[in-house]
Amino acid sequence: MIALKCILGLVVLVAVRAWAEEEALTTSERIERANRDVVRSPDEPYVEDDVAYDSEAERNADPCTSRGCMWPRSANGIVYIAYVISNEYSPREVSIIERGLQSFHDVSCLRFVRRTSQRDYLNIRSLSGCYSYIGRLGNGQNLSLQRSGCVYHHTVQHEVLHALGFHHELKRSDRDQ
Repeated sequence: MIALKCILGLVVLVAVRAWAEEEALTTSERIERANRDVVRSPDEPYVEDDVAYDSEAERNADPCTSRGCMWPRSANGIVYIAYVISNEYSPREVSIIERGLQSFHDVSCLRFVRRTSQRDYLNIRSLSGCYSYIGRLGNGQNLSLQRSGCVYHHTVQHEVLHALGFHHELKRSDRDQ
């Protein structure tokens, strides 16, 4: 009985320690860890860090200057962004993703709404790793939040910011000016 208690205690200790380590990671570290050693399928985009491009050649260009990448503002000043969350996520994961989307409502003019018939929308799926395109592409655009490693509140926010048109600060052309 004592041996069983010791083993159970060690299992709990290891689980708590792993959870604490996971909680201590920054969003960038989580994304890097989730994207490490990912093998993408041929139908997935070229991805550098966590930014998706249609081709490797496109990564050196700012896609927002070559096409309109802003989500349109409605007449009432609100930017409505339609989204679909894949049914491959658990109810808990859907809740985390929706909380990440809703977190923009109180601090911005953005409103994420479930897609009904909108032409342009975010298609949130568990593909290979965590990634998003920069800005609005038009039609359904994939935003990948792989179930293992990417479904965290701040990771959802980070990838959504890319879909809104934000780059990493390190990649800005005016960074050192």
